[in-house]
Amino acid sequence: MKRVKPAANAAPLATTTSVAAMPEIREGQSVALLQELHILTRDGKMNQDSRRKLKQVYHLYQFIEPLLKEVQAAGGTDARGVSLVDHGAGKSYLGFILYDLFFKSLNDGSHIYGIETREELVAKSQELARKFNFPGMSFLPLSVAESTESKLLPEQVDVVTALHACNTATDDAIHFALKKKARYMVLVPCCQAEVASVLKKNKAKSLAGNVLTELWRHPLHTREFGSQITNVLRCLQLEAHGYQVNVTELVGWEHSMKNELIIATYKNLPRQRPTARLREVLETLGLEEMGQRFFTEQVAIAAQTTEQPA
Repeated sequence: MKRVKPAANAAPLATTTSVAAMPEIREGQSVALLQELHILTRDGKMNQDSRRKLKQVYHLYQFIEPLLKEVQAAGGTDARGVSLVDHGAGKSYLGFILYDLFFKSLNDGSHIYGIETREELVAKSQELARKFNFPGMSFLPLSVAESTESKLLPEQVDVVTALHACNTATDDAIHFALKKKARYMVLVPCCQAEVASVLKKNKAKSLAGNVLTELWRHPLHTREFGSQITNVLRCLQLEAHGYQVNVTELVGWEHSMKNELIIATYKNLPRQRPTARLREVLETLGLEEMGQRFFTEQVAIAAQTTEQPA
């Protein structure tokens, strides 16, 4: 078989031998990039933790790739290619692998934005993007909430991802995506404590009048039920904004307990029923004070009307 010599400035790719030896690595994936991300060691080996991490990212890629292709087929935002914003990017495993496997072959202005509060991680990601000549990657040292108002991001984006964005960061990512009129959202929520704290605060008042309070009477159940109902409220909120929502697991439960994957696709669906359901769930569980976090279009419109000068 004839061997093709790579270009002088090209990142080393996984060879047939290395792919055969490590079937976890996709053919064509940059081994040098995986080494820089510390998924592979310098001698090309992979430990169990790295194998689990890579499996998660690749599995998520399988969900995201078809969405990127649909955006391509429909034409990216303002004919600038595909735009993707990754919230809580951390070391940007997801962003770099998305770019390496999909974006780097594009020449149409497509871009990935990584949002991360830790400036040292942002600096490392910027350096790595320069090293591998990934011009369509930007990294911004912002919180998810700050990014919603930042002028460094486009007015509209195609895809928003948030992988293990802790506590309210997932909700901030949803708010960002709603403001930016994202076509797709891919969310893996994590560490959801806010709703549980409200359930705990109102528990004594609710115990006498609502038998459902038994679902979260014990502290362990409060935490678990709070996590469950948070994602239920998120799904209803997305549906109340016209999105079609699918919920599945990211990988097997043996790999991670923070495993729920929410994929939302904007379809301009009817809003009335999910809006009513969302309000009813909040009222039934004594979570009315969470209405501003899990806002619907009606709430947003009412707020805008209130803010307008007379």
